Amino acid sequence: MARIKLGSRKEMTDPEFARSVLTELLLTFLFVFVGVAASMTAGKMAGGQDSIMGLTAVAVAQAMLVAVMVAVGLDVSAGHLNPAVTIGFAAGGYVTVFRCVLYVIVQLLGSSMACLLLQYIAGGQAVPVHALGVGIGPLQGAIMEVVLTFSMVFSIYAIIVDPKKGIVSVLAPLLIGLIVGANTLAGGPFSGASMNPARSFGPALATWDWTNHWVYWAGPFVGSGLAGFVYDHLYLMRPRDDLPGDEESITKPLC
Repeated sequence: MARIKLGSRKEMTDPEFARSVLTELLLTFLFVFVGVAASMTAGKMAGGQDSIMGLTAVAVAQAMLVAVMVAVGLDVSAGHLNPAVTIGFAAGGYVTVFRCVLYVIVQLLGSSMACLLLQYIAGGQAVPVHALGVGIGPLQGAIMEVVLTFSMVFSIYAIIVDPKKGIVSVLAPLLIGLIVGANTLAGGPFSGASMNPARSFGPALATWDWTNHWVYWAGPFVGSGLAGFVYDHLYLMRPRDDLPGDEESITKPLC
């Protein structure tokens, strides 16, 4: 069984811990700001996200963003950017509960700040919120988010958590970005392909449009949990005794 770690006084008073939390805030702000701005640009200049050109532009932007933000945060906050992934790793004992709570708070805060600022810069133009496609019900959308998030987190486990060496670990940020881009291209017309509650929270708050918002929390959380459980129990060859204690946590690049 995974051992959930609450955290320790040593972790809480470590200056590097505060720096990692602030870095997570900054990276999530930049990730959401540029990602939402790219969606707005696609809506204006590429025929909208309902066109293949607009959707491809958004997918490429998402892929590049994730790859760069993960690479930037690799040695500091590890570039989680995503509450579903952070909570999933806390449940698996890979990060402490204390770190998880602060990361999720700053992820939501960074996303909200990014969308409010972008809406102001755009002259009050509403930022686009994640929404279900035509003919897609909430349950169908949630299932799509489960599958897409499962794909992403399963890949993260294989690329990052599983102790491998060589070219895979070197290319980890790029590979994670590619799976996010591919999922965006595949799931965009159905659920919006959020895979990230923070990415959906900021636009919803800025526009106060909470229509089917639960889909973008429930789907990613279930998908992340399933992916972690499957990989951890069927593929990950690591003794449970090697899990981090209350004095430490594993910080790996996650999106």
